[in-house]
Amino acid sequence: MFVVIEASQREDTRLIVVADDAPQRLVPLMVCSHASLRDDRQMARRPASNVQRQKETIRKPVREANGTRPFSSQAELVCAGAVFLVALVVYSWTLAPAVTLTDSGELIVAAYGLGVAHPPGTPLWVMLAHLASLVPVGNVAGRINFSSAVFAALACAMLTLVVAELLVTASCFAAPRRRNKAARRGSNIESSNVDGFLIFAPAVGAGLLMAFSRTLWSYATITEVYTLNAFLVLLVFFLVVRWRRRIIETRTDSSAAVATHDKWIYAAAFVFGLAMGVHHVTVALTLPAIAVVVYRTEGLKFFTGRRLLYAALISISALILVYSYLPWAASRSPAMNWGNPRSLQEIWWHITGRQYRVFFSFSSAAMGAQFVEFCRMALREFGFAWLPLTLFLAVAGVASAYKRDRTAFWFLLLIVLADLAYSLSYEIAEDKDAYYLPAFISIAIAAGLGIRWLIQFAASRPSPIWRPYVAAATAIVLTSATAFAANWPFNNRRHYFIAADYVENLFTTIAPNGLMLTQDWQVASPMLYAQEIEQRRRDVKVVDINLLRRSWYFDYLKHAHPGLMDRSSEKIDPYVEILKQWERDPAAFARSQELTQRISIAFLEMIQSIVRNEIKVAPVYITNDLLVADSTNGYLTRWIPQTYQLVPQGLVFNLATDQSFHEPRDPHLRMRGLADGTVRFAKDDVVNVKILPAYTRMLTNRGRYLALFNQHERAILAFKEALALDPNLAAAQQGLAESTAKVAKP
Repeated sequence: MFVVIEASQREDTRLIVVADDAPQRLVPLMVCSHASLRDDRQMARRPASNVQRQKETIRKPVREANGTRPFSSQAELVCAGAVFLVALVVYSWTLAPAVTLTDSGELIVAAYGLGVAHPPGTPLWVMLAHLASLVPVGNVAGRINFSSAVFAALACAMLTLVVAELLVTASCFAAPRRRNKAARRGSNIESSNVDGFLIFAPAVGAGLLMAFSRTLWSYATITEVYTLNAFLVLLVFFLVVRWRRRIIETRTDSSAAVATHDKWIYAAAFVFGLAMGVHHVTVALTLPAIAVVVYRTEGLKFFTGRRLLYAALISISALILVYSYLPWAASRSPAMNWGNPRSLQEIWWHITGRQYRVFFSFSSAAMGAQFVEFCRMALREFGFAWLPLTLFLAVAGVASAYKRDRTAFWFLLLIVLADLAYSLSYEIAEDKDAYYLPAFISIAIAAGLGIRWLIQFAASRPSPIWRPYVAAATAIVLTSATAFAANWPFNNRRHYFIAADYVENLFTTIAPNGLMLTQDWQVASPMLYAQEIEQRRRDVKVVDINLLRRSWYFDYLKHAHPGLMDRSSEKIDPYVEILKQWERDPAAFARSQELTQRISIAFLEMIQSIVRNEIKVAPVYITNDLLVADSTNGYLTRWIPQTYQLVPQGLVFNLATDQSFHEPRDPHLRMRGLADGTVRFAKDDVVNVKILPAYTRMLTNRGRYLALFNQHERAILAFKEALALDPNLAAAQQGLAESTAKVAKP
């Protein structure tokens, strides 16, 4: 094999490989120019040179001889398939076997019954998850959990394809001087048999890196919408960069020839519209990055012509098609019918997530704190925080893209900037890491480009031919192994029964037909799954205090607990009427102190009526969080302990109408994985933030109650159980010391 370098008067440089056994096979690997470093479009604006005309004559024999392109799409698919299989095996092994915390229970109920999930409704996910729930294997939660694993594995495969496309395209933008120098040495890696490996190895490395990342892996093992969202976003990216590559490969003066590849951009527009039916915020944030790729590829003529109009119509049609599900589902009155979006106004409120606008904060202090939190997440995302190998490669990859492919540079940069511009102003707790997924995707892609830079650096040194192989293998193994080792302990949910045991512990405490009031979503959500899907303890009346501020929730209560609604209809109906007025015009209530006081009084009177009426039928219980006063429940948190004695029973308080001693049954709590070391949780995990404190507080409250009635021996046992879960719990330490002293000196 020998190398031929051809140069035209326009400084276009062609690197041609001629095989020894077939001199007539001239394989053109690239046509490059200095100008292409600045803008893809400049290649199209110049008349076809002699080299470009020769390219057309050479391409046909190449395809006839090889049957494929120089960089085979089949090789891309093989690499992507390998990443998909590895990711799916890992995700399947670490899959949660049951319902999990946060939104999982509610989402499963919505998917199983083709209902309406919380805003924005995620209709595409609901429909696909419903299909997964019909597979007759395992329980419903396990089936939908597995669908998350499939979507996440597809996302990793798609990221592999995106990186491969960017690398193949960027190879056309290498500086001619560097090519000439490499050709003189006879060691240019892109004109040798190792070319395929060195092109696709970084893509595989990036795909595996994403597969073992903290956030995507965590959502791949539970029921959530974010893995499907990531897959669709990356599918859009792939279609866009493939469109760009095809245009660059066939760059001529003929606009018709370029337009033949518009099927890729129209497909991207269609998928973009579908993706808006999952988690539209993070999807929409990628639009500036996509627009930059389109502009730098085709210029303003794309935006001023019909092609933009066609793409917009396709995308909007897909979006309307997906969201037409919402009114159809609401009209069926399913068990989970969040927002009951039937009218255009209600649909708009639901899609735009009007109820979540209160979480936005544009103060510099809040956004600064959010940025610090993002940096902390980014450091741990792809490995150990003290060993940021991936971030180093990502920085190298971005710098390389700036030199080799400016379009890819702006593409990756705008993904991160747009994502941060929105997410830093949005203050939520449980799933904030999911909002940074676009940024993490950009980092993983940049790390793939960084691996490519490392390979080039190794190949540029006088060294044996195997050095690029070693550089690629070392980078891939180190980054992937680091991410895998760092994130496995936190994402291995194979023995995750936290939510299932939480629900079971509550059920074993609550008497038949009992009422339980809570404002803890970690209680309400898995309870929905247990009662609606598994049909367990349907007699228990679970009421979420927070959801009582949404009129649609009363439709659910009528479906689930009609007796409760009938017994307190005298107070419920007037409250629902004024609640609907607030939903239509919340600004009017914000301006009027009288209206605000009126709805607050109606809310409290309704709760009082429900408690008083239900306690005549069966015991009433509350979770510990109801005793924590906030800006909306202040009256309620004061009224309950002033009116009733709080008797600790397991993980709840039983409301007693007298002040005498009530025997608290010894709790037999199932706590698999909570503190036995089989499952590990980050400090900011919802288990450490909410679940573990719920157990320790109620065990401490049990000890205090027993100590109050001089049951110090039993109180000591309760305090010790609390300290077994949290050895640093000051309240339990104090109670243990006091009861121990009482026993020593009766």
